[in-house]
Amino acid sequence: TAAQTTTASTTAAQTTTAVIYRATIAPLSKIPLQFTVYVDYHNAPSCLDGDYFPVFSSPTPRNGVNLPAYVNRTLEIKVKSEAQYTTIHDLIVTGPQGIWKQRISTEEFIIKWTPTTNDLNDHFPICFVSEARDIYYQVFQSEPRCVIVDVGSDETTVTCNETTITVEVEKTSLIKRNEGKLHLKDFNNAACDLNTRSNTTHLVAVMSLNTCGTTVEEDENNIIFKNMITSGDPAKVISRQNDVEIVFSCAYPKRANLTLGFTHKNPYIFTEKGFGAFTFQFEFFQSQRFRKQIESSTYPVEVYLKQMIFMQIEATSSIPNVELFVESCKATPYDNPNSRISYTIIENGCVKDNTVKIYNGSKSQFRFAMEAFEFIGAHEEVYITCSVLLCETGVLGSRCSQGCINSYSGNTRVKREAVAQSSRHTISQGPLHLAKISDSPASGPSLNMGLNVIFIVGCLLACGVVIYRSRRSKAKYQPLPTSETD
Repeated sequence: TAAQTTTASTTAAQTTTAVIYRATIAPLSKIPLQFTVYVDYHNAPSCLDGDYFPVFSSPTPRNGVNLPAYVNRTLEIKVKSEAQYTTIHDLIVTGPQGIWKQRISTEEFIIKWTPTTNDLNDHFPICFVSEARDIYYQVFQSEPRCVIVDVGSDETTVTCNETTITVEVEKTSLIKRNEGKLHLKDFNNAACDLNTRSNTTHLVAVMSLNTCGTTVEEDENNIIFKNMITSGDPAKVISRQNDVEIVFSCAYPKRANLTLGFTHKNPYIFTEKGFGAFTFQFEFFQSQRFRKQIESSTYPVEVYLKQMIFMQIEATSSIPNVELFVESCKATPYDNPNSRISYTIIENGCVKDNTVKIYNGSKSQFRFAMEAFEFIGAHEEVYITCSVLLCETGVLGSRCSQGCINSYSGNTRVKREAVAQSSRHTISQGPLHLAKISDSPASGPSLNMGLNVIFIVGCLLACGVVIYRSRRSKAKYQPLPTSETD
């Protein structure tokens, strides 16, 4: 009986198999495959990855990661590989039609691909292998690595006018997955919250030209206001996630009229080991008595050429026995410390402008004044930026104790002891608006305040409002920058 049962089961299995794999069912599709197999005959002196066989290193994306791409925008994937005893010869790439590569250094390549509308909402694998050769031209290859490219539409519209930047981003699947984490550069300002104006289909942000963390850059012909929408955690220095990063900008010719909502800069707050919480406050004052500072509501501060400008930087700290040191100060025509146009006021603790006067103050104060000037080229605003730090009082060898260091005396950078001095911090205040000579008052050199001042960059134009058409944002995939402070 047992044998009969086994036979019946076998027969049933055979019948089922014949039905499933019946030859009369047509295949769903046929894809002809052509390939060759090349077998290398030489032996590797070492099988350890990184000796002869290349290994991938940063910024190469990890294997299996999903990368977003957008129609009609070129996706760039940086790939770097290295080997100790061989030289990187080539990068073998497979992927969708139109993919190509560019070598940018001995060990680095960029894979480039521009999706079309036919690729929208599809997913494409891109695989690559690094190939190295030794002095005998023997070939050694890395293990293969693949990424998946998800193609979406990039419906980002940026509108630039003389007072604001407006950005609208369609909520793609990538945006929706990260929506709860998205923010502008300045995530603490409630007015910059992306939820304020956004709706179910688009992220919407409206900001004046100097708010929400917008930075100012310049080239020979344009002033460029730049910001971004990102999902990166602002509390972290690095990220190992594929963060959303939508960079947008508005470029204005220097011969254009821009109206900036000038705002007084509040105290700068820092926290450091050994110094706890401390602040730096940079203010303009009405006279050399330093009793009455210029009201923040009346910025920008209107001054006249050669009028004395009185300034004070004051530090407050949660620990006693600290002193303030102002290492450098410079003036720029824009709110950009890295402006290509600048004028040095103090350098390495030494006064460089012959109109500067230093006034007595406490150890936590630095009071100084200088004559107002203008930048050549019809720039009518001036910002003052200073590099400052705190030191423990009475510590020999600290930067505070050294004072002025002339540039010819050697290295001006001093190794920072554990708690002898803080890091250097950059603070700024402004702008100072230069009034026309014809408006100069007959009385003394008091500071006059101007409201609703037009920020004039370059020569005046007849038109009052210039609206620039939408510009596409450009998402960038790049290593996060790091910085070290002495």
